[in-house]
Amino acid sequence: MQKYLTEIRWGVIFTAVVLLWMWAEQLVGLHGRYIAEHASYTNLFAIPAILVYVLALRQKKAREYSGSMSWKQGTVAGLLITLVVVLLSPAAQWLTHNVITPEYFANVQAYASAQGMMTPQQAAEYFSLNNYMLQSVIGAAIMGVLTSVIVAFFLRSKG
Repeated sequence: MQKYLTEIRWGVIFTAVVLLWMWAEQLVGLHGRYIAEHASYTNLFAIPAILVYVLALRQKKAREYSGSMSWKQGTVAGLLITLVVVLLSPAAQWLTHNVITPEYFANVQAYASAQGMMTPQQAAEYFSLNNYMLQSVIGAAIMGVLTSVIVAFFLRSKG
């Protein structure tokens, strides 16, 4: 377990960053007053998400690989971080929608229905905690794998 402490720590840090991002979105009104803009602005989370992986793999390279890390070593470390994030994703969704922004689902359901994007029943099914928990697990896995592979490529030691 000690061998994977860096990856576990950064997986927890990533989850904390997700929760801070959700709080910031809620504070600026993207979960309420400006719900129409939410889909656009939430994509900006890619910036801190990638930054966390870069910092994590740089730390892994410096501390545990003495400054020389292969693409494979970086990818494995990134995948372990991703595993932690995937495991914590349902809890992060629960905290987001029960503590940080409990009105989000009602707001987004009403918006989607009012805009004719979905019927109220479809909106209630799609914008629900269970669906978001599932989406967060799948999304974290897919994006985590892609980010790990790409960041490891750029941080690998050449030669």
